[in-house]
Amino acid sequence: MSEDFVRNAAERLRQVTEFPEVFFERVIADGSVRSGGAVLDLHCGGSNVARGLAVRGCALTGIDHSAPLLAQAAELDRRAGVTVRQWRARVENADFPPASFDAITAAQCWSACDRPRTLALARGWLRPGGRLLIAQFQWLPLAGNVVQDSERLILARNPGWTGHSGSGLHPLWLKEVAEAGFADLRSWSLDVQVPCSHVAWRSRVRSSPGVAALGDEARVRQLDVELMAMLSLRHPGEPMVVPHRLWVVSAAAPGGAG
Repeated sequence: MSEDFVRNAAERLRQVTEFPEVFFERVIADGSVRSGGAVLDLHCGGSNVARGLAVRGCALTGIDHSAPLLAQAAELDRRAGVTVRQWRARVENADFPPASFDAITAAQCWSACDRPRTLALARGWLRPGGRLLIAQFQWLPLAGNVVQDSERLILARNPGWTGHSGSGLHPLWLKEVAEAGFADLRSWSLDVQVPCSHVAWRSRVRSSPGVAALGDEARVRQLDVELMAMLSLRHPGEPMVVPHRLWVVSAAAPGGAG
């Protein structure tokens, strides 16, 4: 996947997939992240979490291996009037001093991480009692809704795609976090209705892993034609209301009160 594709896909997705305000309100209110605390955001170029926490007074460090995504994030941070200290590296190869952070966030990226390695690193980088937050904000396919209809179009072009029909919940991750030695596990979910135009939704579908995996621009364009026809026929009103599920795991590193 080219760097240009990554950068352009992220820009197309940004307005549809940004974490909602309720996420930031809740993680601050429940003490998972404390204003003024030192926070490391993993794969920071792919979400607005680092920026959202910096706006709320946290001292942010972000790590990502993609130079275009880091550049884009820095520009968006500048527009928001905040600074995120950036590191360009793969998380699995990063080297931060022990007990450097009060919280570590992994937003919209945990499925792509080397999870055992990342959990071990996070334990070392967190201060005793510091918290690891894993957060997902995913579209929700329900009977007859635009997500289900769009997933069916993707599957017709890419039958091997396994990312369809998701619930937005990842119970295996809870088991892995507990077995890695974290304590005081908390998880919660909240359904959020996201308004979305046809143009924005087409961009979202085009940038999804199931479509990106096609690797053939002609096939992608044909799917987009089919998607436009489906939207006009089955979901003509704009903005559409697209259900998403916000799911968060918060867990404390050993050695503190949590």
